[in-house]
Amino acid sequence: MSERRAAVSDEEFEEEEEEISWISWFCTLKGHEFFCEVDEDYIQDDFNLCGLQNEVPFFDYALDMILDLESPMDEELTDEQQQLVESAADTLYGLIHARFILTNRGLALMEEKYRQVHFGRCPRVNCQGQPALPVGQSDKIRESSVKIYCPRCNDIYYPRSSRHRGIDGAYWGTTFPHLFLIQYDTLIPKPPTEVYIPKVYGFKVNGYKNYNVRALRQEKKEEQEDNTNGSANTSSKF
Repeated sequence: MSERRAAVSDEEFEEEEEEISWISWFCTLKGHEFFCEVDEDYIQDDFNLCGLQNEVPFFDYALDMILDLESPMDEELTDEQQQLVESAADTLYGLIHARFILTNRGLALMEEKYRQVHFGRCPRVNCQGQPALPVGQSDKIRESSVKIYCPRCNDIYYPRSSRHRGIDGAYWGTTFPHLFLIQYDTLIPKPPTEVYIPKVYGFKVNGYKNYNVRALRQEKKEEQEDNTNGSANTSSKF
């Protein structure tokens, strides 16, 4: 609770008639703009937490902290253990969040944040400030930080704020932005029409290979086709 207490000023703390929930506090921290508030009903359903007990230490304590439930066992924890519980609560909420945002309710909350550009914009110039979506490169924790996915150029980038770069990408997972665009297909933008062309004194550079997004994809596709055809020809000889 000491960390929550430090999140607001003394005056604000005294003026509050009721203490804000742990979930609301967590989502309003600086750097947590990508998170939405998971419904407590969702967290209280054991089915939605299946398997997380094996991934998060101090699971029961962390869950009680998220739901603002006081346990008589809390007094038996040392200061070091209390810090571990607080860290476990952050991890547990992140993993629950990754599941929640794939539900209809979670997608709706994230759609509202997307329209308000809470996730930032694509840094690519030719995407013209296209709003982005958070994405993870892995569904396992501690493998990569969260990135932003641009639905216009279909590529991923580091978030602009350094605060976001330290947050685990598994809290959004690899599925979210793509399922989101399937659900809200009217939000899918048209692909960029302009391609940057390197020039010297106004003249296009001959022999200079421009590695733009489309060119890279086409090159990878051609390589895959060549490898597939090569494998087929090799197998046909035997």
